[in-house]
Amino acid sequence: MLFQDRALIDGPARITREGHLVATARVARANNVQDYMPSEIGMAPKADGQPYRIFRPEAAVFAKDAIASAAHRPITINHPAQDVTAANWKQLAVGDTGGDIMRDGEFLRIPVMVMDARGVEAAQRTHQEFSLGYSADIDMTPGKFGDAEYDGSMANIRINHLALCGTARGGAELRIVDERPAHLRDHQEPKSMKITIGDAKDVDLSDGAAVALAVGALNTTLTDAQTKVGTLTADLATANTTIEARDGTIVALTQQVKDAEVTPAKLQQLADARALVIGKAKALHPAIVVDGKTDVEIRKEAVMAKLGDAAKGMADAAIEGAFVAFTNDVKVGDAKSTVVPIGAPVVIGDAAAREAAAFTKANDFNGWRTAGQAA
Repeated sequence: MLFQDRALIDGPARITREGHLVATARVARANNVQDYMPSEIGMAPKADGQPYRIFRPEAAVFAKDAIASAAHRPITINHPAQDVTAANWKQLAVGDTGGDIMRDGEFLRIPVMVMDARGVEAAQRTHQEFSLGYSADIDMTPGKFGDAEYDGSMANIRINHLALCGTARGGAELRIVDERPAHLRDHQEPKSMKITIGDAKDVDLSDGAAVALAVGALNTTLTDAQTKVGTLTADLATANTTIEARDGTIVALTQQVKDAEVTPAKLQQLADARALVIGKAKALHPAIVVDGKTDVEIRKEAVMAKLGDAAKGMADAAIEGAFVAFTNDVKVGDAKSTVVPIGAPVVIGDAAAREAAAFTKANDFNGWRTAGQAA
């Protein structure tokens, strides 16, 4: 079954130095449902007079044989009454399609070149739209694709030719556009349309290979950039985690410094506690010397004085337990009275006794003077 369908012009056509017209067309759209009159597909009219809805599946459009059939197809002026063959090619063809067939989304994209002068003139003036001519088998099994219902579907698509038409199935928006002004078309070679793609400058849009190469390089650059962004993002996350950990450490250290701060209240508390240990130790061992010794050493010496050799092998915890047991009932005076505030000396404990003894000794030594003065 021979079908005639539209081909989308992919960009402005251009005229080569030799006068050929070069363009690119997107053809054979996949996964769509289109209306066909009964005569177009060799079917009897429907009872309701409506056209047939024919579905063109992706598997049929992009089948290996279907893609291969799009390469090096003849271009004609209007659709001929029969297929273009070797027998009639010389009379019907004004150009042909290229061999660089690519998939473009839901379309096949093919390069075209109109080489015959009358075909070029027709494409510029009266036949400014493309229309695809191809054959396909129709399976009249109804179905549904998305929200669209269809009466049958295509298979075994084979492209025969591409026709220049006055009006293609797709409408006037599918016009071929010559990039030269009308008054210069027959007299001056036009400039090709060139753009910058990534790092590639002056890429000719009509050169499919050059465009593909530039786009490929740009995609590689973008991929590299995305990889670097991913690496930097991971590094930033790691840095943020490290900073947060350090912030936590700073907070903890700050609290430790605050807890260790020596205030007058804490100093008094420490002094009272040491005075209590000293007082209880002297209750066990009156002759104990406490100067320069830690509380642990003071408790150990007091317990050893009480227990003798039995205390030599005792651990500090055991010593502390024994000290508490021995001094549990010992009453020590107000610990605060044992602290000598700066600037207000108070004579306490053994110091008072030493002072009294010293006073008596001094009186005995100076007694001769008192007797002499009396005489």
